Amino acid sequence: MIEEKSWDEFQNAGFLWFINGILHVFGWSIVISRDKDTKQINNVFPARVDFRGFSEETNNKGYRRITDYLEQNITILAGELGYNENEDEE
Repeated sequence: MIEEKSWDEFQNAGFLWFINGILHVFGWSIVISRDKDTKQINNVFPARVDFRGFSEETNNKGYRRITDYLEQNITILAGELGYNENEDEE
């Protein structure tokens, strides 16, 4: 299955923060450029950056977003893997 999603959904779920945290190790980042007035996305591009990591406040917000996403989608994610909680562990 491939289901196209928006950059807004990706960002709001905390995935942009998570992926950028990994990319920062290498001095890279994914940047979302938005119109200042409409907040519409103008461009999304990879960029070289000279900073590493995020503030504690930003990290806490990111962890909350990822946790919320998992809480709301765990049944779907487990079902896609064929997980059955009634099965015995191997």
